[in-house]
Amino acid sequence: MKWSWLLIITVSTCLFPLPSAGDIYRYVDENGVIHFTNVPTRPDVKYTLLYREKRVLLQVAPKDMAKYDHFINQAASKYDLDPCLIKAIIKAESNFNHQAVSPKGAQGLMQLMPQTASYLQVENPFHPERNIDGGARYLKYLLRLFQGNLTLALAAYNAGENAVIRYGGIPPYRETRKYVEQVLTEFQTYRNKKGY
Repeated sequence: MKWSWLLIITVSTCLFPLPSAGDIYRYVDENGVIHFTNVPTRPDVKYTLLYREKRVLLQVAPKDMAKYDHFINQAASKYDLDPCLIKAIIKAESNFNHQAVSPKGAQGLMQLMPQTASYLQVENPFHPERNIDGGARYLKYLLRLFQGNLTLALAAYNAGENAVIRYGGIPPYRETRKYVEQVLTEFQTYRNKKGY
């Protein structure tokens, strides 16, 4: 009986996905209980992807890109960062969607992983101000770690600092290389708009 209900739930989820259901993952715990989630946040378990939602990047209106400027400027001032850089990371990470969740579980505007958010004491990563503050603080840490090398700091923001250290530079991951290029391009675009 238990298995038939699980099968019905799984099949109905795949055939009739909710409008914003996201990806669906499954894992089996040590007691044999099957769990389903759209946010794989536990690093100690092996998740199986059951359903992948088609990703659609929506156009962002200029007013939506500007609505977080106060928080961005606040964090930039607090951590001595260029606000255009923070904005470029937000554009690349979440496209200004404060409720964004990545397939790997990163959350909010600056896509903080749950472990990183916990380390930074960001209790609610979907809260725009707290997420931006945490993401900016993490970026500042990475810039210090890599002695001001922005390219390496961005690579570490995407792939993790250990990957950058292990490879002695940008890791050979297509996603990371594309990410660094995108952020640097967006950064220059925002700086040009501000007249730097």
